[in-house]
Amino acid sequence: MRRAAWILLLLFTFAIPWEYSLDLGEPLGNVARILGLLLLFAAIPAVLQSGRIRTPGAMQWLVTAFYFWLCCTCFWTIDSAATFGKMRAYFQEMMIVWLAWEFVESPGDLRGLLRAYVAGSWMLAALTLANFSSPEAIAADQMRFAAYGQDPNDVARFLDLGFPFAALLLTSEPRWPARLLALGYLPLGVFAVLLTASRGGFLAAIVALAGCGILLLQVRRRAALAAIWILPLAGLALWLAIPPAIFDRLATIPAQLEGGDLNQRLNIWSAGWHAYTRAPLFGSGAGTFVSAAGLAPIDTAHNTALALLVEGGLCSLFLAAMIVALAAYTMLGTHGALRTAFVTALLVWIMTSLVATVEESRTTWLLLALIAIAGRLTVHEPEQLDACFSAHARTEIAPMSRPVPGPIAQG
Repeated sequence: MRRAAWILLLLFTFAIPWEYSLDLGEPLGNVARILGLLLLFAAIPAVLQSGRIRTPGAMQWLVTAFYFWLCCTCFWTIDSAATFGKMRAYFQEMMIVWLAWEFVESPGDLRGLLRAYVAGSWMLAALTLANFSSPEAIAADQMRFAAYGQDPNDVARFLDLGFPFAALLLTSEPRWPARLLALGYLPLGVFAVLLTASRGGFLAAIVALAGCGILLLQVRRRAALAAIWILPLAGLALWLAIPPAIFDRLATIPAQLEGGDLNQRLNIWSAGWHAYTRAPLFGSGAGTFVSAAGLAPIDTAHNTALALLVEGGLCSLFLAAMIVALAAYTMLGTHGALRTAFVTALLVWIMTSLVATVEESRTTWLLLALIAIAGRLTVHEPEQLDACFSAHARTEIAPMSRPVPGPIAQG
C-alpha cells in the first residue's frame, strides 16, 4: 500500500500545476482533487498496515493549528456556506504537507517529487502554447494566453515556481533524459510566462531566473558562463515570437508601480481593509472576503496577508507568518544548490503573495511540504542529500525504494 500511495503522490504532484485544465465537474472536480482523494484513500490503509506514523515536525503542527483556527471561524462567520465550503477545500490542499512528510523516505524521493512538479509545469506550459496557437485565439485577436480553464496570472505563478526546481535538477540529475526535462523547461517556461502577459508573473520570473543563474554559477560555472552567449539569440527569438501587445502591456509595469491602481487592486485592498477593521482579531470567517468587503462574486483579495486578516483576523495572519518564518528558518539549515533553489522558490512565492491569494493554492502547500522534507533530510540524512543534489553525482538514488517501516515512529 505504501508503494501505491507513493505513486499516487507523484501523480498528484504532477497534476497540481495544470489541475484546472482538466475538470470533470461536480462531484468529481479537477484532476488534482481526484488524485488527492485517491491518495488519501491509499494513505490511510498504508499507515494502518505499517502500524506507525512518522513523527510530525513543527511544520505539520503549525499547518494543523492554522487549519483548526480557520475551522473555528465557522462559529462567527458572516457566510456559513462559504466558510464550510472553504474548510473542505483547505483540507484537500493542506493535506499534502502531512502526506508528503509521511511517504517521502529518502533524498531520491524528494528529487522524484521535484521531477513530478517540473513535468507538470511542462504540461502547463505546453497547454499555454496550445492556446496561443489555437485557431480560436488567432481569430479573436487574443492578447493574453493561458492553459484552458486557468487564469493567466495563476499560470505565470505556477510556471515561475518551476524554474528553480528545474535548475536544481539540471545540475544534479545523473541521467540525461531527466536533465533534458529540466533544461527544456527553462526556455519553454519563459516563453509561456510571457504569453500570459502577467505583470506580476513577469517580475516574479525575473527573480526566479536570477536565482537559477546564481544556482548554475554556484554549481556549474563554465556551463552557466557559456549560456550567456545564447541569451541575445534567445531574446531575439522571443521578440519575434511574442505578440507586440504583450510587450506593450509589460511595459506599463513602471507606471503601475509609480502611480497606477495596479489593475484596480488598490480599490479592492481599500475595501478589504475596511472589512478587516470591523473584525480585527478573529475575522469574518474563512472564505468570506468578497462578502465582507462588498465586492463582486468574481473578485478576490489579490493579497494573501489581507485575505487572511479579513477572513481569520490577526490570529490567522500570526499563524501564517509563523509557517513562513519556519520555512525560511528550515531553508537556512540546508546547503548548496538545494538551499539556493528553495530560497528562490520562497522569494517567488512571497512576491506573488503580494498580488494574489496564494493560501488557497495547492502549490503553496506543496512548496511548504518540500521545504519541510528538505529540512528533515538535512538533519537525518545529510550525506545522502548532498550526494543526491550534487553536480558530481553519477549514481541514481532510487526514489521508488520503499523501506519497510518499523513499529516505532521515526522523525
